[in-house]
Amino acid sequence: MRRLRPIFLLLLLPLFCVEARAQFKEEAFSQQYNDDTNAKKDSTDVMFSLRDFFGGVAHKHSIKVGTMFAGSTLFVGCSQIYNRDYWKLPVVYGGIGAGVAGGILFGREGNTRASTLCYAGAGLVWWASLMDGVVNYEPNDYPQPGKATLYALLLPGLGQIYNREYWKIPIYWGGIIGSAHFFMLNRTNYLRFRRIYREATDETATYTGPIPAQTALYYRDVYRRYRDYSVLAMAAFYLLQAIDANVFAYMHDFDVSDDISLNVSPTLIAPDEAYAMATPPAMGVRFGLTF
Repeated sequence: MRRLRPIFLLLLLPLFCVEARAQFKEEAFSQQYNDDTNAKKDSTDVMFSLRDFFGGVAHKHSIKVGTMFAGSTLFVGCSQIYNRDYWKLPVVYGGIGAGVAGGILFGREGNTRASTLCYAGAGLVWWASLMDGVVNYEPNDYPQPGKATLYALLLPGLGQIYNREYWKIPIYWGGIIGSAHFFMLNRTNYLRFRRIYREATDETATYTGPIPAQTALYYRDVYRRYRDYSVLAMAAFYLLQAIDANVFAYMHDFDVSDDISLNVSPTLIAPDEAYAMATPPAMGVRFGLTF
C-alpha cells in the first residue's frame, strides 16, 4: 500500500493543476502595478548614462542636475554648454590650461611653490566651472534636492544656505574646523614622537633625550590613531551636512500640522490573496491617527 501511495499522488497531480488554474486569476500575474514610464530612468542602474549626458549637452533633451554635474567633472565645460553659457568656455579652458602649463613650467625650473600654486589655480577654475553649472542649471524650481546636495558637496554649508537653514552652518563648520584643528595637533605630535623613536632606536646615533624608546613608540601609536580619528571626523561632518541638505530639501514641502486626532471608520479588509484567489473581503474597523 505504501508503494502505491506515490503513484496515486502522481495520478492526482493533473487534477490538482486543473483545480489550481481555476482558482488563480491570470490577470493578477499579468497586471502591472507601476506604469510609470520614467521609472527606468530614475532607477539606480541607470543613474548615469553617457548617452543621456551627451544627448542633454547636445540639447536633444533635458537632463538632471546630477547627470550634468557627474559628466562635467570629467568633460570640463559641458555644464556651460548645457546651460548655453558659451562665452564662459574660453575662461574655463584658458584658466585650466594656463594653470597646468604654469605648473609644468615652474616644476621644470625647480620652483615647487610656484608650481603648486599654478596647479591649485587650475583646480580652483575646475571647481568654479562645476559650481557655475549647478547655479545656472534650469529649471530653477525651488527647492531642488539635487542642487542642495551638490551645493553641499562643493562647499560645506552652502546646501544649508540654499535650504535657508542658516542656524546649522555653525554646527557643521564648527565640527569640520574642530576636526581639522585636532588633525594638525595630533599629526604634529605623531611626527615628533616618530622622530624621537627613530633617534632612540638608531644604533649609529647617540640619543641623549629624556624620553625612552618604548615611551616614544607608545605615544607615536596613540597620536597616529588620534590623527586618523580626526580625519574620520572631518569626513563624517562633511558627509552629514551633504545628507542633511538632501533630506531637508526633499522635506521642504512636508506638511506639519498641529491637528492631532483619532478617526474611526468602517472599512473592507482584503485578504492577502485577494488579487489571486476568489475570496470576498471582510468587514472591519479602521483607526486613523492624524498628527
